[in-house]
Amino acid sequence: MSKKRPNPARTASSPLRGGQRRKSVGDFVRRGDFSGYWETRISQASAGAILVRGYPVEDLIEHLSYIESLWLIVRGELPNEDQAALLDLVLRSGMDQQFVNSAVCAARFTASAFPESPIPGIASGMLATGSVTGSPQECAEMLVEALHRKRREHRSASVAARAVVASRLRTKGYVPGFGHPLHHVREPRAETLRRLVQERGGWGPVGNLLDAIGVALATAKKHPLPMNLAGAMAACMVDLGWHPLEIGALGAIGYAPALLAHVVEEIRQGVPLRIIPDGLGARYSGRARRPLPVDVLARGGAGLQPTKTHRRGNRKLADDGHERSPA
Repeated sequence: MSKKRPNPARTASSPLRGGQRRKSVGDFVRRGDFSGYWETRISQASAGAILVRGYPVEDLIEHLSYIESLWLIVRGELPNEDQAALLDLVLRSGMDQQFVNSAVCAARFTASAFPESPIPGIASGMLATGSVTGSPQECAEMLVEALHRKRREHRSASVAARAVVASRLRTKGYVPGFGHPLHHVREPRAETLRRLVQERGGWGPVGNLLDAIGVALATAKKHPLPMNLAGAMAACMVDLGWHPLEIGALGAIGYAPALLAHVVEEIRQGVPLRIIPDGLGARYSGRARRPLPVDVLARGGAGLQPTKTHRRGNRKLADDGHERSPA
């Protein structure tokens, strides 16, 4: 790569870069000074002028690609050619795979109930992007933690990987970044992303650690599990120095075009008000029909007889329905 590789253990170690303590509203209240209460380093807007990370927005619109702009806004500095190319690969790798990702189902359900706008459906799909629906955040967190421990304890990648697998299987029952409900042998998107990142020189120590975790997991499970897209994305982006919070958001951003396509298709061609009929697996597993207890039936009506006057806070509601101040 054309620029010195970032240290992923340093750049991704804390939700706040540099590990500074977050301020609380109590700090401002005690001080009696709210200057800095709303503060941002991302952009500055004034009459007729906008700066983004210090650069005039006109220059950015004219000279940067979307990928370069995204990197600048999130990371604060311009990417080099390799960094931009790797981010572009990551964001292009999600594509779509029918209804396998439940985020699509959530998006289409919402769109079927709210066809006036695509926004609620897309938002629902993004909200459904989590640890079991393709988010790379959990895998990124695991890799950052494992890399810290590997370096702190001077472990080899294979030893660190075995420790990660043993711990994850014991506490979670699974290892993020591996396995797929449909692709049991190879996940084509993850395989392609990993290969192209390697060819670009971007599969670094974090990627190698993920490979070692895959070997250790296959040994522990007695059969191999394919690396999934979340794992490949996480390894690439942690190697680039991105934080797990940022990487988790990238997963949703990368899948947004698919959500857009599904939502618009649902609104134009889908079935209004989607349901889950018995033919698609809906099944009731609760109690069989039963009568109310005799004492409940004996109460009649609404069950509880209303009193003449009901209290509402510190006021009374009289029989005529008007509130009266308490005596």
